[in-house]
Amino acid sequence: MEEGKMDENEWGYHGEGNKSLVVAHAQRCVVLRFLKFPPNRKKTSEEIFQHLQNIVDFGKNVMKEFLGENYVHCGEVVQLPLEFVKQLCLKIQSERPESRCDKDLDTLSGYAMCLPNLTRLQTYRFAEHRPILCVEIKPKCGFIPFSSDVTHEMKHKVCRYCMHQHLKVATGKWRQISRYCPLDLYSGNKQRMHFALKSLLQEAQNNLKIFKNGELIYGCKDARSPVADWSELAHHLKPFFFPSNGLASGPHCTRAVIRELVHVITRVLLSGSDKGRAGTLRLGLGPQGPRVCEASPFSRSLRCQGKNTPERSGLPKGCLLYKTLQVQMLDLLDIEGLYPLYSRVERYLEEFPEERKTLQIDGPYDEAFYQKLLDLSTEDDGTVAFALTKVQQYRVAMTAKDCSIMIALSPCLQDASSDQRPVVPSSRSRFAFSVSVLDLDLKPYESIPHQYKLDGKIVNYYSKTVCAKDNAVMSTRFKESEDCTLVLHKV
Repeated sequence: MEEGKMDENEWGYHGEGNKSLVVAHAQRCVVLRFLKFPPNRKKTSEEIFQHLQNIVDFGKNVMKEFLGENYVHCGEVVQLPLEFVKQLCLKIQSERPESRCDKDLDTLSGYAMCLPNLTRLQTYRFAEHRPILCVEIKPKCGFIPFSSDVTHEMKHKVCRYCMHQHLKVATGKWRQISRYCPLDLYSGNKQRMHFALKSLLQEAQNNLKIFKNGELIYGCKDARSPVADWSELAHHLKPFFFPSNGLASGPHCTRAVIRELVHVITRVLLSGSDKGRAGTLRLGLGPQGPRVCEASPFSRSLRCQGKNTPERSGLPKGCLLYKTLQVQMLDLLDIEGLYPLYSRVERYLEEFPEERKTLQIDGPYDEAFYQKLLDLSTEDDGTVAFALTKVQQYRVAMTAKDCSIMIALSPCLQDASSDQRPVVPSSRSRFAFSVSVLDLDLKPYESIPHQYKLDGKIVNYYSKTVCAKDNAVMSTRFKESEDCTLVLHKV
């Protein structure tokens, strides 16, 4: 970043999460990512620089190795003029969601991360002057725990996402329960994947956003956001999927456009051959746990019809979903099995606090850190080394469970057939595409006690409300059947 040319008016609010805020440049395909902190928490400039550098190093040395270099964009740490940062903060404040304003953008250090704008990423020269459609999906955890350490039987039947939905709606985080289930998306079965993507489009929450030329055109900020309007979305998408048709407006056109979008996203998610080392983990997708979540509306509707859910067609090993799932499955013990090992590391650190750096809890996230993650043994030898390896694997797995996948689509020209690039067809057009991953910050070591408590809270709430209600319905049906009389006649 050139100090003399930093003008806050060239940057606009792009979005934010719990720990960082992103602004995008109006002309160039770059974004700046700033850290956020509670008003009473101050960090030195050196600490903030190291925090950001750790994010870059973790992406480069760990996640790139697991997912493949074409999918992971690490960026770089940059230092910005403090006056520019302060003015930028004032400029964007009114655009921030109220629910995110409990933390302030870091305006004191001047450090930020500079990254490509993946919503407008022009992977190929030919696409520079063409419209870009970008779909951001946060798929969440794609498997049901298979660890023998799990004490709640419900966790072997219902996925974390579906259980958590009930608690989130009860606490007012979201207006209604989503019909999306991650296991449907990760199944590799096109019918289940189509259902999952349509469910995300119906109730996006913070799991789906759609951008057109870098501008957000579809998404949900919080429970106060308006209900999803498919007709408005179809109006934005129609030029991409039906560039010169006679399709009239109305429900038929809307359904056709949404169907095209869902089919194209599915094809992209099942494609890919970027090399990464996730396949070398050899966790396998077979016997580890159920392949169907009992709470998935797709599965429930089929059961009501007396049909079985198609389990998996299987994800192609080169696709990003497969690689992401493999990294998620580094959570070998579930939080219930992991927490005692975390406590073992904590006791060791209380006795030898100077060892924290040697254990690489706060970095450096280098090749040595990556190599230790490949030890998939679950035989506890009682050592701190074993406990630490499982803790670090859990942190990486949680990172993969919370990452976002960005799919950028750009219409192909008729004469572009000779160009070497990934292309996905729709019924009336073709798209060049790129797939990227973001939100790859390593989950903090200190968050493990919170995760343990939250896990118990989610399962207990689901068991007390949903399961109790289901049991009551079954009990009522049984009592009604008690009034029946069986009459036998001699023949």
